[in-house]
Amino acid sequence: MSDQQQELSGPAVWTWPVVLGVLTAVGLIAALFSEDGFGDMLAGVCLWVPALVGLWYGWLRRRRPAD
Repeated sequence: MSDQQQELSGPAVWTWPVVLGVLTAVGLIAALFSEDGFGDMLAGVCLWVPALVGLWYGWLRRRRPAD
């Protein structure tokens, strides 16, 4: 391993994937059971956040040059 790399513990690795999964599940359930109003807004926010995070890390974030 290089000097900049470090090993991460299990919680450090899994925290954000679990948070994004919970947001997605809440958004899907809210979209399924809502009848306009707050439920639709909750579903929209809960489903947009993982989509934007995926867009940021998968496409828009600049690649760092290899050292």
